[in-house]
Amino acid sequence: MFGTENLWLFVLSGILLNIIPGPDSLLIAGRAATQGFKAGSAAALGIGTGTLIHIVAAAFGLSAILATSATAFTLVKILGGAYLIYMAISMFRGSKQTTELQGPKTEKSSLKSIYIQGVVTNLFNPKVALFFLSFMPQFISASSDNKPLAFLFLGLVFNFNGMLWCHFIAWASSSMSRKISANQAVKKWLTRLAASLFGVFGIKLLTSTPN
Repeated sequence: MFGTENLWLFVLSGILLNIIPGPDSLLIAGRAATQGFKAGSAAALGIGTGTLIHIVAAAFGLSAILATSATAFTLVKILGGAYLIYMAISMFRGSKQTTELQGPKTEKSSLKSIYIQGVVTNLFNPKVALFFLSFMPQFISASSDNKPLAFLFLGLVFNFNGMLWCHFIAWASSSMSRKISANQAVKKWLTRLAASLFGVFGIKLLTSTPN
C-alpha cells in the first residue's frame, strides 16, 4: 500500500516503540495526573504535532541535516536538553506550592501552554528525527515510485497509533490521580519524581551523540 511493505510488522513495531517510556509519555502522564485528562490530551496533541513535523521533515530529507551535520545536531540537542531541564526545575519549584492551577480562569491558557510544551519537547529532540530516518525506510519498497508519499503514509500510521497510546496514558494517569487527589503530600512527591526524571532525560539528551 502506497509503496510500503510488511505493514503489519511496522504497525506492531510502532506500538511496541510507543509503549517505551520517554520524555513525551512522562509529560502526558504528569500533566494528566496533576490537571486532569484535558491537560494530558493537550500534551499528547502537542507531541503529535511535533511528531508530524519530524515526519514531514524526514520524508523530504530535511532531517538528514541532523544526521550529517554535527553542528546542527549539537544545536538542537542543546535546545532540547536545556528545555527539559528548565521544565524539571519549574515542576520542582511548583511542587512546593499548595494550590493547583486548575481554576476556570486559567484553564484555557494553561491548555495552550501545555500543548506548546508538548510540541517543543518532541520537536527539539534530534533523536526523534534520526529515529524516523533509520526506522521508516525499512518498510518502504525499493520499487516504490513515490518514496516520500510512502514515508508520509507510514508516518501518519505511526502517529495515529501513537496518539491512541498517548491518550490512554492521559486517561489512566488522570483516573489514578483522582484516587489520590486528597493526599497532597503524595501528589507533591509524584511531581518531584517526574521533575527528577525530566532532569535525567535532559542531561541524557545533552550528552547524546548522533549514533
